[in-house]
Amino acid sequence: MATEKPIIIATRGSALALAQTHMILAQCRATFPELQFEHRVIKTTGDKLQTASMSKTDPSLPKGLFTKELEVALLNGEADFAVHSLKDLPTELPAGLVLGATPLREDVRDVLIYRAAGRKDFRGFPANTQLAGLPQGATIATSSTRRKAQLLVARPDLNIVEIRGNVTTRMRKVAEQSELDATILALAGITRLKFTIASDGCLHGEGVPEGMLASVIDVETMLPCVGQAAIGIEMRANDERIAKVCVRLNHLTTFQAVTAERAFLRGMGGGCQSPVAAYAEIAGDQISMRAVSFQNGPAKHATGKRPAKEAAELGHAIAAQLR
Repeated sequence: MATEKPIIIATRGSALALAQTHMILAQCRATFPELQFEHRVIKTTGDKLQTASMSKTDPSLPKGLFTKELEVALLNGEADFAVHSLKDLPTELPAGLVLGATPLREDVRDVLIYRAAGRKDFRGFPANTQLAGLPQGATIATSSTRRKAQLLVARPDLNIVEIRGNVTTRMRKVAEQSELDATILALAGITRLKFTIASDGCLHGEGVPEGMLASVIDVETMLPCVGQAAIGIEMRANDERIAKVCVRLNHLTTFQAVTAERAFLRGMGGGCQSPVAAYAEIAGDQISMRAVSFQNGPAKHATGKRPAKEAAELGHAIAAQLR
């Protein structure tokens, strides 16, 4: 019997992308021990544009900054499926490609990262400091328009500046640049990189600068971006071999929740850097979602609920309320 060719998984080369891909690889190998899986690292446009402003709608920046090259590999048959942070995957996919699966979602909340008090010449803060506990005019670094808008709702006095780089690079900038008081990162990314927040608020993990603290921000203060904490597996449409794999990788309630969120984002006409946020949850056979938009001035909020099988319709309906 001929040996079946290996299934090739495309991924970015960032530490988080690789961590997520290795999670999926492990799940694939455990679920399908008779199949061979390999991964291929592909550098994307977003990886190359490390100095570009991601917080502004820059027409010179192409869509799919972190996905296009992976999608080309799929369409050319050079890979069988791609692993993405779902928040980076555009809601409109190229012809011939589909979202095949979303494994179980991690915690969707964001985390405030800051220095501990006590360092000479550097301002620091006590453990478990929340946004309300930061001093007047504190400087928070983020490249997310969604986070910036919600930060300024919670604390209009804050000074928001841009920051680029991977998770550990951003932590290091806060640790080493006295003008920065804090940054905000996704809890899911921290978790997948094997960083831990101890009971005393200290952040631990490989590459974490000494003296870094972390406080989780509740979703009432900071609603997540569409697809946050979810992994998206993109595949060729009508590829029956990969579809069988995706069925086993998929987590239904996660898929339903992000379907509603992505329908909302599509209805708002935005991409991953749009100043909107949405979070859908499943309870029994019902799906509920709350959303906020800053696209046309002050915050506009909306909520809705429908049968879970009408997830996309819920997203479109909430977008219609906020447009």
